[in-house]
Amino acid sequence: MRECISRYGPLVWSIARRFAPDASDEATKEIFVELWKHAGRFDPRAGSEPVFIAMIARRCMLDRLRSIVPRPKLKPAPDSLASSEQHTASERCVEAATAAGVLATLDPRQRRILSLAVGQGMTHEEIAGATATQLGTVKSLVRRALIAVRKRLSQHEGVP
Repeated sequence: MRECISRYGPLVWSIARRFAPDASDEATKEIFVELWKHAGRFDPRAGSEPVFIAMIARRCMLDRLRSIVPRPKLKPAPDSLASSEQHTASERCVEAATAAGVLATLDPRQRRILSLAVGQGMTHEEIAGATATQLGTVKSLVRRALIAVRKRLSQHEGVP
């Protein structure tokens, strides 16, 4: 463990500091505890030690942030809401109406994937598992959906 801390301490500390600037020492300790618990999962064929450590550190910090910041209860994806509920939510503000309109123009598959990624904060891997879609396809759908949303929003605002 001493060798691990000596070798990867700066990497872990920099990740902890990025996510928890006020508690980076405590966060660094949490990361090393997680590394100790999950060390047996390291597979050199899957990636290098620094990548494995960075992934564990990032996941630990995201979990830490999620436990500190309460996540709002999410409603079902817009395509699963009744139309009257969609209108009620859309009328709350101009931005919501604009966003709902833009999302409605997306392909249903893109809309669903984007809803899971942005609305529910799921990772690409989690989306792939939840939708039985290949990871590469999920990444492509998210990227294309974001590009389409950006393009449609800029057209709506009259920005070239």
